[in-house]
Amino acid sequence: MLYPAEFKFRMSMLDSKEIEMIHQASLEILEKTGVYMPLKKERLEVLKEYGVTVKEYDKRIYFPPKVVEEAIGKAPKNYTLYARNPEYDLPLDGQHGYLSLDGCGVHVVDLETGQVRKSTREDLARAAKVADFLPQISFLWPCVSALDCTPSVQPLYELKTLFENSSKHIQVMTAVDPLNAKGSVEIAASVAGGKDALRRRPIISNFQCSVSPLCFEEKSMEAAFIFAEAGVPVGIMTMPMGGATAPVTVAGNMAVSNAEILAGITVLELLYPGTPTFYGSCATMMDLRTAQITCGAPEDFLMQAAICEMAHYYKIPACVGTFATGAKTFSWQSGMENSISCAVSVWSGADMICGAGMLNGATIFSFEQLLMDCEIFEIIRRLFSGAEVNAETIGLDVINKVGPGNNFLIQKHTMKFARKMWMPSLIQRKSYEEWVRNGKPSPEGLAKEKVLTILNSHQPIPPNNQEELNEIIDYYEHLSRAI
Repeated sequence: MLYPAEFKFRMSMLDSKEIEMIHQASLEILEKTGVYMPLKKERLEVLKEYGVTVKEYDKRIYFPPKVVEEAIGKAPKNYTLYARNPEYDLPLDGQHGYLSLDGCGVHVVDLETGQVRKSTREDLARAAKVADFLPQISFLWPCVSALDCTPSVQPLYELKTLFENSSKHIQVMTAVDPLNAKGSVEIAASVAGGKDALRRRPIISNFQCSVSPLCFEEKSMEAAFIFAEAGVPVGIMTMPMGGATAPVTVAGNMAVSNAEILAGITVLELLYPGTPTFYGSCATMMDLRTAQITCGAPEDFLMQAAICEMAHYYKIPACVGTFATGAKTFSWQSGMENSISCAVSVWSGADMICGAGMLNGATIFSFEQLLMDCEIFEIIRRLFSGAEVNAETIGLDVINKVGPGNNFLIQKHTMKFARKMWMPSLIQRKSYEEWVRNGKPSPEGLAKEKVLTILNSHQPIPPNNQEELNEIIDYYEHLSRAI
């Protein structure tokens, strides 16, 4: 069972005039400034047939507004992110928000020592196992890098590790070159039961990132096309840093981000019409005093909301970078930043909320932080699902029965609806005296205990074709050496 957010009501940060201004500004950027996109010649020829202008000497592509708007219209409005276990299928219907892990941190807080160290494949396996158990996590990113694997095919080891430890949907976000894209498709097809089975029920999805400002990499786009050919959903993600790789204003940052996403989706839909895609962003700002990303500034939260607004404008699912506190450890800062970030993404109607468990600007994965982020998500999703108001929940009969001066403790109405109240797993509600008698447990301490319990008791169901997956990885590892 999964616990997604349900959108009973939403926040609008931009009004219709402001949305249209950003849209028109992005169209002007695409038409007059252009985007650096070094595609293969045969792909450029196809784009020219649609009216796209290509200047091959500097690899810039210029998009007429009509072409962009028509291409965006070809993208599916709703589709499903399928899982190996059909109970975990995720309909992107605009009514639900699904939480994931964050992506590819290179350090982990060691569960045993508490020290920060480089991440390994075993760390990823343990994180996936915990995420498979947690009902708040609906789909998985490779939250840490398998740095002890062959770098050239590291994404393939990561994908296999995720399949071995979870039967939820997997977003293959580290396969950013053709070799690893082909290998990922082959692994997923093997697990799904063949290429046709994968096309019918794509149990993986992918996204490719622009390089702000206004650039794409050839290998990254070729990887996107490989996934699209296989019927796998492919999103376009932008990660600008205001003041460095985008304007320092929220509006300017959004205009550039939006232009990049529109360019990527336009090319994708012109070359592979009808490809399921999504509108993704992890936009942030640069702290001009430190040159570090802000990760928790009000501007970050405003852009989270604006991202959702623009995605809704184009009727494309939104994938929004959430949580990823700048705090170095569990603290007031991490709780405050992640709570506000999560609230903004849920309130704005983000279809994919990415992702839980990271510290230090999404570079350090923490098992304890993962569980604390899930607790935050639980409170937020419960808040924004609203209150059920009907004759039964109002309970006039029981109010009249109890009358003045009595209590509702033993009433059947209380027994029935108390079971629907949200109950914490890490937050302390006991008396101060009991808390002291119990050794003054901290949220991170309770989270660690729960993680260890999950790792000791939860048994994911791995795919039954391990040997075939190893052969696929061996093949692509050998192929990578020859390139």
